[in-house]
Amino acid sequence: MITTELVLVRHGQAECNAVGVVGGPATCTGLTDLGRRQVHAAATRLAREHAKAPFTALYAGPRRRLQETGRLFANALGLDLTILDGLDGPIHGEADGRPWLDVKTDARGGPHAHPDQPWAPGSDTWNGYLHRAGRHLADLLEQHDGDRVLFAAHGETIQALHSLLFETRPGLQTGLTVDHASLTRWQRNTDRFDQRRWLMHSHNDTSHLANLGADDATV
Repeated sequence: MITTELVLVRHGQAECNAVGVVGGPATCTGLTDLGRRQVHAAATRLAREHAKAPFTALYAGPRRRLQETGRLFANALGLDLTILDGLDGPIHGEADGRPWLDVKTDARGGPHAHPDQPWAPGSDTWNGYLHRAGRHLADLLEQHDGDRVLFAAHGETIQALHSLLFETRPGLQTGLTVDHASLTRWQRNTDRFDQRRWLMHSHNDTSHLANLGADDATV
């Protein structure tokens, strides 16, 4: 029996994604027109689900692209939106606003490539981000046991949840694609012996985006 469900939707394409720059808190300017269409498609799908199995809470991180995504969900589903600093993405330090190509060249790879080293002065380490985000997510899971919860999330937050629930060692040189406005679902199941475990129902589900234009962003 499913007792708890988490649905995480990566934000729609943002202006920073479209031009290939690091979209930290200082420079995130929100969604593109395509990004808003992507989120609208996801919201339409989720509204149909909500009518049959209501969500009990809606969360988003503080960056503008997440707040815009969350507000579109709130309007479509009639839910109150809660903004949590703990759902923010990585701290990018001096990389904020710079082209990702230059940042990755200077750091000899993306944030995951050297997981215990900052990728720019003042940035997180990848392992440090996974630990911090995982701690906040664990608190939310405890708070919402038995609920159905929707998140407007960064791709990195979705990866942090996978790391938490799969109990994988941070910093592994593996990852998962997380497309803009894709849906990821985790469900907590309880069997007849009252044994509970988390199961990943789906990851990177983009079927609701089939009729939209291409999203060429690489970041």
